[in-house]
Amino acid sequence: MDFLISKAYAADAPQQGGGFEMLIMLGVFGVVFYFMIYRPQAKRVKEHKSLMEAISKGDEVLTQGGIVGKVTKVSAEKDFIIVSVAEGTELTVQKGAITAVLPKGTMKSL
Repeated sequence: MDFLISKAYAADAPQQGGGFEMLIMLGVFGVVFYFMIYRPQAKRVKEHKSLMEAISKGDEVLTQGGIVGKVTKVSAEKDFIIVSVAEGTELTVQKGAITAVLPKGTMKSL
């Protein structure tokens, strides 16, 4: 009966090692993560923070909602500004919602 069933032999044990290669791959992944994700995001946050500090009365701004208006009042201790959208229409907007400071005269050209 042995001629119908082939004999099974144990496979060789897998080679151990490769711990150092895993550390190298982890290091490469960390460097790629830093340069592709963390560094550009930190740069954008820094630029937005400097934009928020530079807003002053009379600046024309664009909000995240797409509203264009002129800053009429900036509160130093609070995180809000008052933006005039039209004659007699003012909105209270959080400073973080400002995406850009527009050049002077942008509202008139719209």
